[in-house]
Amino acid sequence: MNKTKNKFSKMDKPLLFLTILLCSIGLIMVFSSSSIAAILRYNKTTTYFFIRQLIFLVISFIWGIIILNIPTKYYKGIHWFLILGITVVLFLLLFYGKLTNHAQSWFYLPIIGFAIQPSEFAKSFIIIFMAVYYNKIVKKKEKNIYLYLLPLVFIGIIGLLILMQPDFGSAAILLAIAFCIFISIPMSKSNLPKIALIGGIGVIVLGVTLLYSGTEILNSTQMARFNFKEPCQRYKEDTGYQVCNGFIAINNGGLTGVGIGKSTQKYLYLPESHTDFIFAILVEELGLIMGIIVLIIYILMLYRMLKIAKEAYNLRNSILAYGTFWLFVFHIVINLCGMLAILPLTGVPLPLLSYGGSSTINFITMIFITERVAIENKDTKTYIEKQKLLK
Repeated sequence: MNKTKNKFSKMDKPLLFLTILLCSIGLIMVFSSSSIAAILRYNKTTTYFFIRQLIFLVISFIWGIIILNIPTKYYKGIHWFLILGITVVLFLLLFYGKLTNHAQSWFYLPIIGFAIQPSEFAKSFIIIFMAVYYNKIVKKKEKNIYLYLLPLVFIGIIGLLILMQPDFGSAAILLAIAFCIFISIPMSKSNLPKIALIGGIGVIVLGVTLLYSGTEILNSTQMARFNFKEPCQRYKEDTGYQVCNGFIAINNGGLTGVGIGKSTQKYLYLPESHTDFIFAILVEELGLIMGIIVLIIYILMLYRMLKIAKEAYNLRNSILAYGTFWLFVFHIVINLCGMLAILPLTGVPLPLLSYGGSSTINFITMIFITERVAIENKDTKTYIEKQKLLK
C-alpha cells in the first residue's frame, strides 16, 4: 500500500485528473448515446453498453495500477515477444476472425462474452518495441543503418496484415505513429539518403505485394468512404447519411445543447452514435461549449504527454511518452475530421469517449505507461540531485 501511495505521489497529477475526467464524460455519453440503440437495434437493456464500458474502465485502471509498479527497463525482456506475437495473431485473424462492419478485425471470446481487436493493441506494441529497440542501438552508438531500419520491416508486415482485414484507419494510424517515432530517432544525417532510397523500395515492394496478394484491400463500402465531400447532398449513401446526420446533431445542439439524454439523432439516425459519432451526440446534448471544453481537455492531456517525453532521461522513456502522444493525436484528428467531412470516415474511435473494450484498455494502458515514465523522471531527477549534494 505504501509503495502504491509513493507511486501516486510521483505521478503526473494533471494527466491523471484529465484522464479520469474524460473517462467520466465518456461513460455518461456512452450511456446517453447508446440507450436507444441498445433496445431498438440490439434488443438489449438501456444500460447494456454503459455497464460493459464501465467494466472496461475498471479493468483498465486495475491494469494501470499494475503497470505503475513495473519499471520500463523490464520492457526489454518482452519487446520482441510483443512484436512477433502480434504479427502471428494478426495473421491468424485473417482466417479465424469475426467479420464485423465489412472487416475481419475481431476475435470473439465466447467464454467471457467479449471480442478483442488486435489492431488496437498493435499500435501500442510497436511503440514499446521501438522504444526499447532504439534505446539500445542509440546507446551503443550503432552506425549500421540497416539496424535502424529493421523495426520498420516488422511494422510494415503488421501494417500489411491490418490492411488485409481490411482496416485502413488502424493501418494508417499505426504506420503514422511509426513514422513520427522513426524521424525523431537521433542518427547521422549522412544516412538520410540511404533511408529515403530503402524506404522508397519498401513502399514499392509493399504495393506490389498488395496487388498480387489477391486480397481486396478496400471493399466497395470502404472505397465509398473516400467520397466524403458534401455529405448532405449524398444523404442516401452510407457515408453521406452518417456524416450528414452528424452535422444535424451538431446543429441541433447549438451553444448549450438540448439537454442530456434528449438527443434526437441517437434514435437510429446515427448508426454509430456511441462509437464513431459520440462527439456529435455530445455536442447535440451538451452544446458546442462542452464540445470545446472536451477539445481543451485533449489539448491539455497532449501537452502533459509531451512534457513527460521531453523530461525523460533516456530515449526509451522519451519514445514511450512521445508515442502515446501521437497515438492520441492521430485518433483525435482522424475521428473528428471524419465526422466533419474533412477526411474520409474510417471508423476510428475517439480516445476515452467512444465505446469499445480494446480501444479503452489500450488508451488507458498507454496513459499509465506514460505515468510510469513520469515517475521514473522524478526518481532519476532526485537521484541526480542527491549525487550532486554528495559531491
